[in-house]
Order: sequence, then structure tokens, then C-alpha cells
Amino acid sequence: MRLTTKGRFAVTAMVDLVMRQTRGPVTLAAISERQHISLSYLEQLFGKLRRAKLVSSVRGPGGGYNLAQQPSGISVAAIVTAVDEPMDATQCGGKENCHDDKRCMTHDLWATLNKKMHEYLSSVSLADLVAQQANRPVAVLHDKRPAEKVAA
Repeated sequence: MRLTTKGRFAVTAMVDLVMRQTRGPVTLAAISERQHISLSYLEQLFGKLRRAKLVSSVRGPGGGYNLAQQPSGISVAAIVTAVDEPMDATQCGGKENCHDDKRCMTHDLWATLNKKMHEYLSSVSLADLVAQQANRPVAVLHDKRPAEKVAA
């Protein structure tokens, strides 16, 4: 499995969305700022997540994104798959033609790894990831501007 920034950022953004959507739709600009992910990259990812029916969009003032399903019903594997991230550790893409159009000696090893990774990522839900964050300290932005003097 080649889990690149596409899959990692999609999962991170979805966790952020779940943690913030209680106050209404979450903007991609806000996720971008909090997670340091390019806004244009998030737009691409959320277009794919929306087409996969994992998120829904709300247009207009106060608009943004919400989950389209319960967090417990969305697996990490579903998120990664939705953004077209390949989950394949084999060199041949599972076609068994990796060594001169023949199956390589380690094909079964990589195919089993694929299966185990998919099983694991399918067993972890968005709700699980959010629950893991619940007891962890989060970075808080502090206003470092000097306090203004109030005229008496």
C-alpha cells in the first residue's frame, strides 16, 4: 500500500470535520488553516469525498461540509479509497505479472500485506479516531498582540 499525502490528508481533514461539525458546516478554509493543508488540495479531496457520499456540502453564507454518514459508519479504508489512493503493496497491482510477465517469488507476501492493511483500515472508523483525540491536549493559539491601553 502506498499511502501518500492524499490519503493521509483526507483522513486528517475528515477527523477535523467530525470534531468541528457540531457547530454547523465546516469550511475547507478553516480545515486548511488548522491542519496546514493547501485549500486547493482540500477542494480536490472533498470533491472526491462528496462523490463517494462520505460528506455533503452546504452552499452559501454559513456553508461548508458535513459528514453524510455517522462517523462510526465511515472506515479509514473508505476514506482512502474515496480519494483514489491505491491500497496495493504488490509491484504488479495484483495482476501477478511482476517478473517478466510471471508471478514474482514474493507476490504472496505483498498480497497478504494488502489484505491485512485493508482489514485493519476497514476496522478503524472515523469515530474511533475522534475518540482517540478526545483525551489529548490540542494546540491552542494565543493572541500575542500587546494589550491596548484603555483611556480613562
